Amino acid sequence: MIARDYLLKAMDKDKQVRITIAHTTTLVEEARRRHNTSATASAALGRVLTAALIMGSDLKNEKDALTLRVNGDGIAGPIVASVDSVGHGRAFISNPAADLPSSSPGKLAVGELVGRGGYLEVIKDAGLKQPFVGRVNLVSGEIAEDLSSYFLLSEQIPSLVALGVLVDTDLSIKAAGGLIIQAMPGADDILLGKIENNVLQMGSISAVMVQSQDVESVVATVMSDIAYDVIAERPLAFKCTCSRERLAAILANLTREELAETIEQTGKLEVSCNFCGEVYHFSEQEIIKNKKP
Repeated sequence: MIARDYLLKAMDKDKQVRITIAHTTTLVEEARRRHNTSATASAALGRVLTAALIMGSDLKNEKDALTLRVNGDGIAGPIVASVDSVGHGRAFISNPAADLPSSSPGKLAVGELVGRGGYLEVIKDAGLKQPFVGRVNLVSGEIAEDLSSYFLLSEQIPSLVALGVLVDTDLSIKAAGGLIIQAMPGADDILLGKIENNVLQMGSISAVMVQSQDVESVVATVMSDIAYDVIAERPLAFKCTCSRERLAAILANLTREELAETIEQTGKLEVSCNFCGEVYHFSEQEIIKNKKP
């Protein structure tokens, strides 16, 4: 079993195909623990978070960010992952307790939980006036197929996407990971077919992550006897950008009447971060002190 979360980027010697493979077990487990998700919700959340981290590896600048939103018509509600340019990611699922029985042995009902009606949206913020926003209708709610559709329709890049989360009997994450293989312009169809066949023979990506000792061996299996170069490696980790100071500044925008009403209704003033579940407690005096004159 792979000991750490990281991703590798590789490209064949002729630069026709680019492959990115990520191991994300530990950080998906952290997301599961923080949100106390059901088995199927864990699988959906982990797939979205893994995909966002792989896509975020293409961000160029330090302050660049990418958000992946899957908003289906199923009981899961919107699922959102946000990542930065150095391999940090966070995510939430609107209904973490949502679960559905599986119709196939050994396969969680992610598509049914997410729903097939709705959309997948990618937001890339490169610090410009307007971020890039790409949106496509969901194909299956299984996430991987929906991302393949997004790459083809929104970015005109033929892509093979595989995402997997293996949930243990105690609901912890036994394995998680994913891969995205993209054809460069003019890529040879025979080469693409060979790589696709290698991926199909490999089996589920989550099972591969359990059986492998490192991501390098997964890349070698996908590329088989195709000569390639590893072009990048990056550690991955669950990390939220929330902070006490940032949330205090948001609360400072409330009027004194709104603050008083909130405290009267709940007996306290607290804010919970959607992405990581961290709870921050504030006194009324603390918030008033931070208010701008």
